[in-house]
Formats: sequence, structure tokens, C-alpha cells
Amino acid sequence: MSHDLLGPDGWTPVNHGESGAAVFRSADGARYAKSGPAAELAAERDRIDWLATQGFPGQRTLDWQITDDGARLVTSAVEGVPADQMSRAQLEQAWPSIAGAVRRLHDLPGCPFSRDLGQMFALATDVVARDAVTPDFLPEDQIATPPAELLARLAPELDLRHKQEAERSVVCHGDLTLPNIILDPETLTVSGFVDLGRLGLADPHADLALLFATAGEIWPEPGGDLFGFEVDPDRIRFYLHLDALTWG
Repeated sequence: MSHDLLGPDGWTPVNHGESGAAVFRSADGARYAKSGPAAELAAERDRIDWLATQGFPGQRTLDWQITDDGARLVTSAVEGVPADQMSRAQLEQAWPSIAGAVRRLHDLPGCPFSRDLGQMFALATDVVARDAVTPDFLPEDQIATPPAELLARLAPELDLRHKQEAERSVVCHGDLTLPNIILDPETLTVSGFVDLGRLGLADPHADLALLFATAGEIWPEPGGDLFGFEVDPDRIRFYLHLDALTWG
């Protein structure tokens, strides 16, 4: 990584993000850097910057540079521990704070970004057509089913889901999994959200589908009564199954 951009201290590879970007952490743990496709990282940068203007806790853009291979985005770290590292008891204690932070996000006005159903279904169609679906993201009972068949099962619901989305769209995180929710380990309250590349207006069930699925790996039946509306299990299922087809 470029010392001109990132400074003289060392950077440690963390993992590869779901978008394929390479992720690095600074030696002092205060910064993260992503290197990857310029369009995807620019979209994430713009969403980070917009959410910062809303006074919402989370990452802040520290540096941005176009490179020969794409782009590099450097952000501040959010101090705390990812929620997927909590025990069941800790997650239950943190749940009201998580729900409160999700409600505040969903209530934000004036979002200029969209991740609506049309975009997500088109993305899933492209990923499936390229035979690029990541099997690890599929529900266990769908792994053996051809992705094209999984997508075809969702298509008859599109008219209804579009209508529901039109009735209520909110600012969604877009990848609201427990690893992207950072908690203060002492107070078990939300310090902020990370990985904002898919933030935009959508049906709130799109967020809750991912939140409930990942929380359910620790806490078999996470509570759904703290989010300010009656959760529809059919919509949760639809968005969970659709999201799994959009990564590739």
C-alpha cells in the first residue's frame, strides 16, 4: 500500500469485503483502508459522507485516491466490538440499543441514495446469469438448488413487494448484519455502523431480514417488537432470499 497515501506505519490485511475490495487495518487500529473498483468505493464514500452530515455515529472518510487498479478509500475506525462477537446474553442486553439505532437510521430524512427492489432484483439477475452466486450466503436449505430456480421463485412476488416498498421506503443500511454493527463492549450500546456501500432507500424489511438472520445464529429468536412497526415474516423471507443472490 502506498506510504504517500497511508503514512509510514504498517497496514495489516483484514479480509476481502463482500464486494471484492481488499480491506486493511492501520497498525494503531484507528483507520481502515479499502482498495478496489473505483465506482463501488466512490458509492461507499458518498454514503459515509452523507450519513456523517446527519450526525449519525459511524465511519468518517479520511482519504480518497484514484489508483492504477481502481481506487483506495481510507476511513476512521468505529471504536468497539462487532456485534457478532457477543454472547447470547450480551446480544439480548444490546438489542434495545441496536433496535433504537436502526429506528434512528430508518427515520432519517432526505436520503439521496436508493437501493430499491428494482435495483436489487436486477443485481441478483446479473449475478445469477454470471453463475457467480456465493454459496456461503445462501440459506442452508437452498445451497443444492440452482440459483436460477431460486430467483424464479421470487419473481411472482415482485408486484406485491414493489407495492409494499412504495407504501414505505426508509433509509436502510443495505447490509445490516451483526458484523457491521459496532458495540461499546462496556455499555453494550451501539457505537456506529460500518460497511455502508449499499445504504439507500428501501423497504425496512430488507434491513431486518439480514439483522434477524445473523442475530439468530447467536440468539435463536431475536425480538422483532422494538422496531416501530409490525414485522411481516413473508417480507423478511423474501428479502433474505433475494439478498443472498446479489453477492458475486
